[in-house]
Amino acid sequence: MTSVRTHLWFGNDRAHEAAEFYAEHIPDSRVGRVITARTAPDSRVADVVEFTVGGLEVIGLNAGPQINLNESFSFYLRVDGQEEVDHYWDLLTADGGEPGACGWCKDKFGVSWQVIPRELEDLSGDYSTEANHRVAQAMLGMGKIDVAALQRAHDGVGS
Repeated sequence: MTSVRTHLWFGNDRAHEAAEFYAEHIPDSRVGRVITARTAPDSRVADVVEFTVGGLEVIGLNAGPQINLNESFSFYLRVDGQEEVDHYWDLLTADGGEPGACGWCKDKFGVSWQVIPRELEDLSGDYSTEANHRVAQAMLGMGKIDVAALQRAHDGVGS
């Protein structure tokens, strides 16, 4: 059977640790098979980790120090409300993670995430109204998404 899965190369040799972190903290996530490969008896170990994050099947590989993850791949984490935005933003930016702009951040493993509340999608709609445009403009000025500020922008309060 043909299938397609995301394949992430971890340059920091933390594929297994990342998979375990996601399994612990992201709903519908789990660690599957872990394969330790050696090309020779004394060679460096390359872990291949099959895991699921948020229902998405992923293969993680410890790829060596020359490989670095970047923003060209990210997980889109759709959440409900400010409380969930705050929870996941704090979780993902902790211990060496990095906050970014417009709901983007990196976790301590170098994986990029977009922490996006359902409310942003609802308020921005199809970007066809003036209210939708105000929401988009407000979001562009944010790091972590502020749901109340998006609602104020949508309603034209304070503009």
